[in-house]
Amino acid sequence: MTVMPPTGTLIPADAPFSAQQESWLAGFIAGIAAAGRRGTKSDAPAATIDVLIGTQTGNAELVAEDIVAGARARGLGGRATALDDVTPEALAAMSHVVVVTSTYGEGEMPDNAGLFWEALQSDTAPRLEGVRYSVLGLGDRGYDDFCQAAKLIDTRLEQLGATRLHERVDCDVDFEEPAAEWTTAVLDVLVAETGAKGTGAAAEAAPKKQRSQWNKRTPYPSRLTTNRLLSAPHSAKEIRHYEFDLGDSGITYEAGDALAVVPVNDPRLVGELLDHLGASGDRATAELLRTEREIRTPSKELIADLVERAPSSELAAVVAHGDRDDLDSWLWGRDVLDLLRDAGPKAPDLAELLPFLRPLQARQYSISSSPLAHPGSIHLTIASVRYDRYEGVASTYLADRVGEDSTVGIYLQPNAAFSIPADDDAPMIMIGPGTGIAPFRGFLHERAARGASGRNWLFFGDQHRETDFVYEDELTRLQKSGVLSELDLAFSRDQAEKVYVQTRMRERSAELYAWLEEGASVYVCGDASRMAKDVEAALLGIIGEQRGRGEDDAAEYLADLRRAKRYVRDVY
Repeated sequence: MTVMPPTGTLIPADAPFSAQQESWLAGFIAGIAAAGRRGTKSDAPAATIDVLIGTQTGNAELVAEDIVAGARARGLGGRATALDDVTPEALAAMSHVVVVTSTYGEGEMPDNAGLFWEALQSDTAPRLEGVRYSVLGLGDRGYDDFCQAAKLIDTRLEQLGATRLHERVDCDVDFEEPAAEWTTAVLDVLVAETGAKGTGAAAEAAPKKQRSQWNKRTPYPSRLTTNRLLSAPHSAKEIRHYEFDLGDSGITYEAGDALAVVPVNDPRLVGELLDHLGASGDRATAELLRTEREIRTPSKELIADLVERAPSSELAAVVAHGDRDDLDSWLWGRDVLDLLRDAGPKAPDLAELLPFLRPLQARQYSISSSPLAHPGSIHLTIASVRYDRYEGVASTYLADRVGEDSTVGIYLQPNAAFSIPADDDAPMIMIGPGTGIAPFRGFLHERAARGASGRNWLFFGDQHRETDFVYEDELTRLQKSGVLSELDLAFSRDQAEKVYVQTRMRERSAELYAWLEEGASVYVCGDASRMAKDVEAALLGIIGEQRGRGEDDAAEYLADLRRAKRYVRDVY
């Protein structure tokens, strides 16, 4: 046996100790004893609750933070972990688990939960008889697959033998109150089961991250200082650049975060709807419809009610086919007023209609600026949605109806999972066609402001170079200055054969794989339904081709990138 004194010199255990060494050893032993006393059962948490997070926009992280703080206030231990950072084996070793997860796309797992779900479904997943759990889902009832990710995880945990602490709760877009009630109920069960002796008082909770005073209930009234058309006037698209003054708000953000914009409905549509309902003189209702109710996109509840009221309507005939894609196609370009007209005299009156109108929600957009390069302001890059008489709620509100003397309600939506590497020397590959370029403009400006030496490669594209090459001047300057090392462009309709960003990726497969081997992170932003899937397929193909070890190896390589947070997406 040997003992290490402060000098770091090894001495035999049977050698005589000097007075200094005896003093050091006595202190060392006393320290161990003190540590043992601090870790005695009386001071240890009654139980530790593992909060596992699946998130796309950051809301689940906020809920998890509250759960951990509440657990610690009640004498329980609490720790939060992303789902993809948890293996089934680690899950089996946990005693008390709560899962807080959103759902994205067509009922899919959020990006930081896909690997977890894949492993949990495996035939080799361990049994979980020793695990007590509950699940909270965050979603939007406007989607058919409402909280599907939470439902799937809840069912699978039960199948593997875990026991529920509390029934699953599925939250709609206004999730704060039901999430808080679920959190209290789950923690109360744990306290009762474990005998935890904390007070539960908010003042004794573990300190939370500083949260902005500005949120969906109290948005910051920001002045829109810039509204500039980026695409050419004769483009098929209308893409605009916006800048919001942060004033004295105290709002701080990071490149990669999102900004929520609180829209106001088009007064023209409000007037047409009230005229149709015979309530054009009702000013209180007009204001309600203008600022608080969704009148562009019909709710599922309204569709069901109209089908029941008017079974001979065109809507009822489409619904009767049972094809969701057909229904989505028919609904595109139609709003609440269109559906009321389709139902004819059997349509509901104003009082019957109001309960079917969902609350008007803020729209979230990827921030296209850097706080270092653009202090005091936030920039957005948004495509205005216009289709015949149908218009996007927030995009046309900003484009057409926000004047110089008016303000726009905004609040920050942090996205810690989508940020540039902490290592300024690390290379980045960014893939963002169309408005998907937004966060990457912020990334590039951030790296320039930081003087980062890491190489940056951007894949960008749209329909036509002449009309749709947004931020061309800025990207050219960034190339000349050396900040943008590589720029690959894909304008799909400038030649007979369509060319997309994934086409350019395949053309440079060897270089792209070399960047990955050198530690590059891959970022994807834009359309989730097609582009993101096509880009991932291209990435898997490139990895498989360059490694030459088959599809399974390529899939595992990409999974390793996900685990290392080197393949991240901001898709919608």
